[in-house]
Amino acid sequence: MSLVIAIDAGTTSVRARALHFDVPTGARTSTGVWAQRELTQFFPAPDRVEHDADEIWRLVVDTITEVWQRCGCPDVTAVGITNQRETVMAWNRSTGRPYGRAIVWQDRRTAGQCDALREQGLEPWIRERTGLVLDPYFSGSKVRWLLDQGGVPVDRDLAIGTIDTWIVWNLTGGAVLATEPSNASRTMLFGVESLDWDPELLDLFGVPRHALGEIRPSSGRFGLTASGCGLPPGVPVSGVAGDQQAALFGQGCLTAGMAKNTYGTGSFVLMNVGDSVPPIAPGLVTTVAWQVGDGAVTYALEGSVFSSGSAIQWLRDGLGIIESSAETGPLAASVTSSDGVVIVPAFNGLGSPWWDPYARGLIIGITRGTTRAHLARAVVDAMALQTHDVLDAMVAASGAPLRELRVDGGASAMDVLLELQADLAGVPVRRPSDLESTSRGAAQLAALAEGLWSPASQAESLASDHDTVFNPGGSTLAPADLAALRDRWRRALDRCRSWATPA
Repeated sequence: MSLVIAIDAGTTSVRARALHFDVPTGARTSTGVWAQRELTQFFPAPDRVEHDADEIWRLVVDTITEVWQRCGCPDVTAVGITNQRETVMAWNRSTGRPYGRAIVWQDRRTAGQCDALREQGLEPWIRERTGLVLDPYFSGSKVRWLLDQGGVPVDRDLAIGTIDTWIVWNLTGGAVLATEPSNASRTMLFGVESLDWDPELLDLFGVPRHALGEIRPSSGRFGLTASGCGLPPGVPVSGVAGDQQAALFGQGCLTAGMAKNTYGTGSFVLMNVGDSVPPIAPGLVTTVAWQVGDGAVTYALEGSVFSSGSAIQWLRDGLGIIESSAETGPLAASVTSSDGVVIVPAFNGLGSPWWDPYARGLIIGITRGTTRAHLARAVVDAMALQTHDVLDAMVAASGAPLRELRVDGGASAMDVLLELQADLAGVPVRRPSDLESTSRGAAQLAALAEGLWSPASQAESLASDHDTVFNPGGSTLAPADLAALRDRWRRALDRCRSWATPA
């Protein structure tokens, strides 16, 4: 059995996990050994979200050290990395010191910059080149802000990258500055067809090419670990993918038409669309799913919901109505409905299919009879309704009906959520026994690069992996109640949109 350690550097925490791969059979098993550390969130202004890049790296070292030691300090065959996407930072290659904090994907400070580009008529051109919507969610405008207002010097020592690049650079002791297509395709600096940094986009955003990493395949050897990273030196770093693409891979959505949703900090629906760039789809973005070795690239359609699990975190930390996230499901299930309460968690604007950076959160429909259980239920409703809006857009864009939805992420443990999701979508919702599809996908990409695993072994294990199915008709709501819920949701969306004043 070969040991692979997966690093999952997410938005709210950093995790590491150990998985075993049986080389003769290709079987994959979890060791049950994992470690997690919560990541500090910084909100210096209402539209700003930041992370401390040094803290991210420190938590990576802490978690992989703990996992390796708890496994008995064996030989490690490979390391896989998956990460929060679009979050971007700058650092000095000589000193290794970051220039300030990383700007998180949820950050909206560059909405005005995106508006200006839109007013210049550049959105269709950017959309065609990148597959992305012109929105501050993506990295390009964030990089421009760092260079213009973040005090970042443009010199030969400048490095700019997403979190995967930062981790690879540190794991290899500064020897490798690299990324891969699934992360690069989220920067708005990358040509979705050319599969390289686009010179005209770099000019548009004023980004120096020398500061960006080399683009390598998602499954392939990036380099070897250096001393001081938490693992012995010389371990291959062999698989990297953005968190949602890694989850798509880990869920076994390896052929065109298969779709998954991850209920994490946000919710992200991805559909594998094969090896050709699909036509522009209203409300959705085109993204690279992964590239294996020197082979063809796999593409995906994606709908991104900015606030999903973060709404549960808000119930805990902002309102104080729960003590732990695990309380949400039982609390929401303790009532048959939200009793007319609607919560739109547009804390950082709305993503797919609305793309409104000026939308803001809303609670409506409360009465003297409203309880904390109704608020919890309204948050669960919002998670399912936002996903349903994305699925509707995806079905319309693909022209093919959705046959099932595979789900993962922490909130997918809530039966009440998945029962409602199945009712809204009208298709079975499948939940695997192992909810950590993101880390599993990263480990599989690394194992594939090192010859430890193959997609065929994934296909053979799917039946056992997806062990819980939620069929339509399982929620507490009758068809008329579902229709009323959707109507209230649309009316609440209308009220929260374009709320904030452009800077």
